[in-house]
Amino acid sequence: MTFHEYGQGNGDVVVLIHPSLVMWDYFEYVIPLMEDCCHLVIPALPGYDPDDKSNFTSVEQIASDLADWLIARGYGEIACIYGCSMGGSIVTRFLADKRVKVRSAVVDGGITPYPLPWIVTRFIALKDFLLICMGKAGGLKLLEKAFATDDYSDEDLQYVATVLKHTSAKTIWRTFESCNNFAMPNPVTTHCDHIEYWCTGAEQKARKADIAWFKAHLPQTIFRIIEDVGHGGLAALKPELMASELTRVMRDSFCVEEGASR
Repeated sequence: MTFHEYGQGNGDVVVLIHPSLVMWDYFEYVIPLMEDCCHLVIPALPGYDPDDKSNFTSVEQIASDLADWLIARGYGEIACIYGCSMGGSIVTRFLADKRVKVRSAVVDGGITPYPLPWIVTRFIALKDFLLICMGKAGGLKLLEKAFATDDYSDEDLQYVATVLKHTSAKTIWRTFESCNNFAMPNPVTTHCDHIEYWCTGAEQKARKADIAWFKAHLPQTIFRIIEDVGHGGLAALKPELMASELTRVMRDSFCVEEGASR
């Protein structure tokens, strides 16, 4: 797993974890808005890393590898960790592992383990796998249907098509299978006092079970609805809003810590 860093001279470490079917440069519009005030750490996840031809492993393994990397470099405490969709699954597991102190966390449309029988979850993963594989084989026309929740340009869809061209079928399968079924401790606990789950207005129905999971297992979670953008569209379509909201999250978490210390 390759790590990209920006603003290394800044004190607050902020980890950004990309969703599936894109690469680490998914955050290219967010980086210039935050690198002057934060130390950004952006992992290129296995299977989606142009510099490493390995396949996707699992949500659990990536969360563990990320903690290993941070601890080895002395980042035992970070200001914020953000993950979108698949990245949100990794953030959820990372928080539960409690190996790194996290002051604030954002799960943006993150996928939680399905509370369904094993065979049902595999059928769901198979459906998603086949949809993406058809997009991989069929080009822009099929991708337009798969990504119909936002007003993506032909250039945006061509980017996804390029990523898919270099993404193995094994990575696609493991991504959906792992995000739907990754293991979590029982009970779920975390050292992070400020967790937010972001959900776009267009995906509230699709994320209903995920929101219910957070309410049941991490009841301190704050829920926020972001309008006028679809699933996974914030970094690409509204980077200024994303940067300002992450800054607010870190400020709010600092206020919580200040209040707790008094």
